[in-house]
Amino acid sequence: MSKAARERTILSSYDLRKPSVKIGYGLMLLALAAIAFTMLYPFGTTIFSSLKTRQEIFVFPPTFLPKHWTFANYSEGFQYVDLGRSFLNTLVIYVGMATIPLLIMGLAAFSLSQMKIPFRKTTTLFFMSTLMIPSATYLIPSFLNLQSLGLIDSYWALWLPAAANAFNIVLLKSFFDGIHKELFEAARIDGASEIRVFLRLAVPMSLPVFSTLLIFAFTQTWNDWYWPSLIITTPEKLPIAPVVYRNITQSVNIPLNVKFSVLTVVMIPPLAFFLIFQKNIMHGLNLSGVKG
Repeated sequence: MSKAARERTILSSYDLRKPSVKIGYGLMLLALAAIAFTMLYPFGTTIFSSLKTRQEIFVFPPTFLPKHWTFANYSEGFQYVDLGRSFLNTLVIYVGMATIPLLIMGLAAFSLSQMKIPFRKTTTLFFMSTLMIPSATYLIPSFLNLQSLGLIDSYWALWLPAAANAFNIVLLKSFFDGIHKELFEAARIDGASEIRVFLRLAVPMSLPVFSTLLIFAFTQTWNDWYWPSLIITTPEKLPIAPVVYRNITQSVNIPLNVKFSVLTVVMIPPLAFFLIFQKNIMHGLNLSGVKG
């Protein structure tokens, strides 16, 4: 493949010679710049407001950059909000989300794809049909089920419902369907059990889709606010999102500039996660779009 063919994009150099194409291309760049500005401006406002003094926050007309850079707001924010414990709780929840639900969903998807089980097609259609049901409709039934099991105020109330994610099961099944069945049959002939076939063959050959689900699990763990607030009653067990909500939106004792410093600290991990794994994230989005 030639270099020109590899670098071919939506608009070629020949297309850009046309005046109408140049105008459309310029308008598209202006629209993208406006969208980028509307997305980046809140981040900049949060970061620079976290470095302002209490008096500068309420100055009118407001200023974007602080006149006096006050880094002490960050140490004061850790005094108001126990972010260290919240980060640790979030990490514990994520480790559970990355192991227990993925193992259960992986086994379910593997059995639907590669094993001869009764009503396999009907079960798959049932999983797919549940995707049409709004998630808000089964919040109360899920809460009552977990309450009857005595799992309220425990992390199992987060991990077990996550293992029943129909979209992830269908996504895994679609990926397993693309693996040649002869590989699994050869392992069974050699005496491997179904668990061994799954762990030694299916999982290593499906690392792209599992890495995608790990990324989804991180975003869900970090951003989930409502469900942990509903089932976790002990404040010391709460993850980061409910803690930020309670201390930022409901607290009147924390100064506004200190609240901005807390928000800035909370923004750092997901931004760093995206910068490090941006290729995997974009690949995961493409994979979920194709396979889903």
